[in-house]
Amino acid sequence: MNSTVLKTEARLFAREPGSLFWVLVSPALLLVILGLIPSFREPSDDLGGLRVIDLYVPISVLFALIMSGLQAMPPVLTGYRERGILRRMSTTPVRPSALLTAQLTVHGAVALLSAGAVIAVGRTAFGVRLPQQPAGYLVALLLAVAVALALGATVCAVSRTQKVATAVGSAVFFPTMFTAGVWVPVQVMPDTLRSIVHLTPFGAASEALDNAAAGGWPGWTHLGVLALWTALLTWAAARWFRWE
Repeated sequence: MNSTVLKTEARLFAREPGSLFWVLVSPALLLVILGLIPSFREPSDDLGGLRVIDLYVPISVLFALIMSGLQAMPPVLTGYRERGILRRMSTTPVRPSALLTAQLTVHGAVALLSAGAVIAVGRTAFGVRLPQQPAGYLVALLLAVAVALALGATVCAVSRTQKVATAVGSAVFFPTMFTAGVWVPVQVMPDTLRSIVHLTPFGAASEALDNAAAGGWPGWTHLGVLALWTALLTWAAARWFRWE
């Protein structure tokens, strides 16, 4: 039954052109637009010889996770609850938890697929090096996916309707974009601001991915911040979520 629910949710997601664009296409498109700026393709002494486009590959990866966790998933789950689908499922052999698990799996998988597309575009279009510490990059990426989905689940938990979920998700969306470094890369923020941003889930994720891309193991502090936020948000989502 669970595999049937998963396949159904995957097909439904594939039929949503808006979600497909914003989760799968827009992160890679953002990287392409930034890469077309000539100065972003030039090495900078202020960045230790790196180019701005090098920094924006991990940022675009996080953008994909944010879009999947905050913009795509919450309206779907709250819509199911608002229409009574979760309540009706509780009377069938397929429990509502199966639908929740399927949603998390689909959006997590799509987020990872989008992240892979961003890395591929960065490599083929702009010569950005592949992550030099692939194992560390994968660990940081999986933790970042987990925290993005946990944050999205928390938005679902505190939102009674689909419209509220969209509003709350949008309100959370912009601060997460800032801490992920979409407007200003975390690596070039002033020291005090950078220290504060590192305590946020996507600020820590940005630094962890950047370290792994450069060849080092992600800092245990950054991985710990990601794990702690994932645990706290998962607890909050489980505590406040209602099936009807």
